[in-house]
Amino acid sequence: MAAAPPRPRVMVLPFPAQGHVMPLMELSHRLVDHGFEVDFVNTDFNHARIVTALAAGGGETRAAAHAGIHLVSFPDGMGPDGDRADIVRLAQGLPAAMLGRLEELARAQRTRWVVADVSMNWVLDLAGTVGVRVALFSTYSATVFALRTLIPKMIEDGIIDESADVRRNEKIKLSPNMPVIDAADLPWSKFDGSPEIRRIMVKGIVKSNPTLARADTIVCNTFHAIESEVLALLPTAALAVGPLEAPRSTSASQLWPEDRACLVWLDAQPPGSVVYVAFGSFTVFDTARLQELADGLALTGRPFLWVVRPNFANGVDQGWLDKFRCRVGDTGLVVGWAPQQRVLSHPAVACFISHCGWNSTMEGVRHGVPFLCWPYFADQFLNQKYICDVWGTGLRIRANERGVFTKEEIRDKVNQLLADDTIRARALSLKRAACESITDGGSSHQDLLKLVNLLKEQ
Repeated sequence: MAAAPPRPRVMVLPFPAQGHVMPLMELSHRLVDHGFEVDFVNTDFNHARIVTALAAGGGETRAAAHAGIHLVSFPDGMGPDGDRADIVRLAQGLPAAMLGRLEELARAQRTRWVVADVSMNWVLDLAGTVGVRVALFSTYSATVFALRTLIPKMIEDGIIDESADVRRNEKIKLSPNMPVIDAADLPWSKFDGSPEIRRIMVKGIVKSNPTLARADTIVCNTFHAIESEVLALLPTAALAVGPLEAPRSTSASQLWPEDRACLVWLDAQPPGSVVYVAFGSFTVFDTARLQELADGLALTGRPFLWVVRPNFANGVDQGWLDKFRCRVGDTGLVVGWAPQQRVLSHPAVACFISHCGWNSTMEGVRHGVPFLCWPYFADQFLNQKYICDVWGTGLRIRANERGVFTKEEIRDKVNQLLADDTIRARALSLKRAACESITDGGSSHQDLLKLVNLLKEQ
């Protein structure tokens, strides 16, 4: 009997941050389902965190990583005590630290394709050295991808300067049926950093933009029903394969241990009663903002599940959390990290107080959950615009005249959202569109098959 032909092998390369590792791992699972072997490349630092999170959650790396996904790691160029929350500095050091090792891996595995985070687009250099082909993956919306290609023109027109500071608050409309975008809401203008840091970031984007057309395709975690027009504006052929989903079992993509006991707690709550609160992997609250949120959740009188990761708030220790847990009793549950997609799919969840990161946005859409939007930085303000102004599936939490997000505002917006049948109906309608896109014959399923066929080309 003839031996089975070897499975095609693909390298997958995320930017080393939670919101980038997770969707690319989800895509990797889909590729394995279609017969691929995947070399999934993390940094040494994040690989160690993933292994620790898996062990703390009771899983094992081999079991958690789908058969066919091989976890690989390389140094990120920072020392053990380097500040990896400084994503600009982290990004600057990655090419020198990783490119040579990636070339060695590609040669050793005879890699023909790399699926790379667009934030790692310097990997396109491997096309010249080892002849790989590259599919770029966007961890943000297709709209943000299109906007990044327009940065040089916006600088030339005096809308923003080279540090992304707004000089003229122009209204930007990418296509007739796309939302109007205020220049003040551009992701780079909302980036939390000094003008010099933003200047370095913008300079890097402008420098890399011309190289993007060298990719064979751009893969987006979105779907045609919400971004079909803007997908056509990207610099090379784009495939929309979202909303991506994690496997039901533990996946080797989480940098914090998931508290799955929260699912048992949810089982005990009435349907459509729980306020789910999570702000992703980068948001940081100060003590005053944290206290207003805590008081606001208590004021609602509703059951809530609140994710407070270890580095979520400055100056808040375990003692504060213990006192708050005692205060709210069985009404609320505070966890360090949650299996978010499992939570959002749970019938007890009524709404999602979110920072509106793109992963969270797609997950909320996929499960038909109304949003209360509280963006922190970057593209999250644009995602809020989609949720509140275009899809009509959520409300904004607004600061008062002193810039404070008060406990009363949080309480009132929760009550307003949960009393709004129109928003709930829109969220369920968008859920149907999202689910249709990923079922057999749907637009995202078809684009996934196109990607599979492309990656099988040599």
